[in-house]
Amino acid sequence: MRHPGRSDPVRAEPRPDRAGTGTAPAPRDPAPPLSRYRPGIPLRLCPGTGTTGSASVPVPAPRDPPLSRYRPGVPAMPGSRCPALPVLRWLPRYSRSWLPLDVLAGLAVGLTAVPQALAYAELAGLPLQYGLYSSFMGCFVYCFLGTAKDVTLGPTAIMSLLVSSYAFHEPVHAVLLAFLSGCIQLAMGLLHLGFLLDFISCPVIKGFTSAASVTISFNQIKNILGLQGIPRQFFLQVYETLRRIRETRAGDAVLGLSCLAALAGLRAMKSHLPRASPAEPLAVRISYLIVWICATARNALVVLFAGLVAYSFQVMGSQPFRLTGSIPQGLPAFRPPRFSLAAPNGTVPFQSMLQDMGVGLAVVPLMGLLETVAIAKAFASQNGYRIDPNQELLALAQEFPERSCTAGWALSSPRSGQGEGQDGDTDTAQPPQPLSFSPQASPMSWAPSSPPIPSRAALAGALVLLSLAYFTSLFYYIPKAALAAVIISAVVPVFDAGIFRTLWRVKRLDLVPLCVTFLLCFWEVQYGILAGVLVSGILLLYSLARPPIKVSEGAVLLVQPGSSLHFPAVEHLRDSVCSRALAAASPPRSVVLDCCHISSVDYTVVVGLAELLQELRRHGLSLAFCGLKDPVLQVLLSADLEGFQHFPSWEEAERSRGAELGGSRAEPFTSTAQSTGLIQ
Repeated sequence: MRHPGRSDPVRAEPRPDRAGTGTAPAPRDPAPPLSRYRPGIPLRLCPGTGTTGSASVPVPAPRDPPLSRYRPGVPAMPGSRCPALPVLRWLPRYSRSWLPLDVLAGLAVGLTAVPQALAYAELAGLPLQYGLYSSFMGCFVYCFLGTAKDVTLGPTAIMSLLVSSYAFHEPVHAVLLAFLSGCIQLAMGLLHLGFLLDFISCPVIKGFTSAASVTISFNQIKNILGLQGIPRQFFLQVYETLRRIRETRAGDAVLGLSCLAALAGLRAMKSHLPRASPAEPLAVRISYLIVWICATARNALVVLFAGLVAYSFQVMGSQPFRLTGSIPQGLPAFRPPRFSLAAPNGTVPFQSMLQDMGVGLAVVPLMGLLETVAIAKAFASQNGYRIDPNQELLALAQEFPERSCTAGWALSSPRSGQGEGQDGDTDTAQPPQPLSFSPQASPMSWAPSSPPIPSRAALAGALVLLSLAYFTSLFYYIPKAALAAVIISAVVPVFDAGIFRTLWRVKRLDLVPLCVTFLLCFWEVQYGILAGVLVSGILLLYSLARPPIKVSEGAVLLVQPGSSLHFPAVEHLRDSVCSRALAAASPPRSVVLDCCHISSVDYTVVVGLAELLQELRRHGLSLAFCGLKDPVLQVLLSADLEGFQHFPSWEEAERSRGAELGGSRAEPFTSTAQSTGLIQ
């Protein structure tokens, strides 16, 4: 079949040349692009020419497809040879040339993960070794099941705050919470319930993360000042800290503030670090790499420096700092979590532990999943590939139970695989992220073929295991003020002050769930999140119950709903139509209901429209429908409404009304400011 505007390659007609003196020869068929020949289908060669068809096309030598065609985030197509397990997509095509980059990125992530794990365990109110237990399992699991090449799983400040709220500083509760969270996420992944995250709006997320930033930062002030016995409830914490400010330990305060200044300086240095050009001398590139590693692993450098200072004072016989203390050496035993808790007055059964966790069994899995998918999507968008959200959910779900078997706890979230690993890094301008853990560029992403992240994640996990096996004795001298500085440096950028100004300018109504979530999270995290979701849901339901309705005046009323009709909106539609059509100040008029924006209706809407037809008919008026979409038309025809009539457009409905009035044309609809109203 010939298509208009497309020439026939077989019977090309002669066409006049530009001078109009004759005919120019018909153009030859262009050489078919190589992309038309699918891999695996041999090219048909013309005899003796080495060409295909009538055009010369070089036959490329067979070669392995590039790794970019098998990106970790792109799921395998049905019928293809690409396996469904992500690790089997990239591992067979791994190149040795990527190994140095992998080693560099893995070391950077690992050096950042170790001090952060210790700091986040302190934030969660658990023994510090549990932070290390929680840092290595996610790396290995994500290596096999993850689809984002720039992130891996590890502890974060926000999940640590949630664990602190629901685990009651008990390791047994924390491990069981990790196991149950993974089971819930696994069930969500198998049932494809990830759409539930869509009901958590951006204002609610921003309110929660901003409140968490303030709460976490102030929670660490006591360690910066060297205070003890400060309660963990936010308002009591503020009161006690201000009341006991005179008990500040000078050594901890000086060291903590110095660490904060050093972290801020290294962050600023990295943000202003230019890219090293390949044309630069080798010494320049090496010096650039050293500076980049120092700025990226700033947490490890600051903690190492603070530990050396504390050790120096210990050798001299005085210790002005509060130290981390002893951390058990060795790897945890691999065993299932405990489903009961031994107490002085008996045993706490599994049912009681579930009741104690309460709403945390819903908040922790949802927030962990939201954090993971949001950051993975951010990295994928920035670096030009796609992820599979369902696969991410399954990876996170598998990682939680396995972590619980190694005494880990539920504080898993994405960590940058490009050597960053910094929660809240905002060194470069990035699009706003839901959880404000912004992805950052690194020399790894500047390479033409960025190596796949799973190898980096495995190396980072191996570094954490080495720390557990051999270096825990060195952690004794780490001051708590230095760990507090690491946490504050990570969470301060999470506070988004500009969101208030943005919502005031864009849509002020969204400030309501933002402020409700932000304020209530200072009381209890779960109350803030639930209240924010509830307020957002009420606003969503109100928009469904009161859709905008445009009414155009004329000899008949043209009523045009601005969105689909659902059962909460049917009474609003009836009132809007009757108040205009049967108004005492004007003669009664028939109604044309323009349904061009209505894509679905339910049974309650059908009943309401039938009652509206009857009410208008009692007053000698008619109701006609126009612009009905096929699904809506089928529903109304199946309902067999008495007096139902529909037209393709409102012009057809107007002509039909004019014919009923004796062939005279009806007065057209007016759309002036006085005659057109928008009812909400």
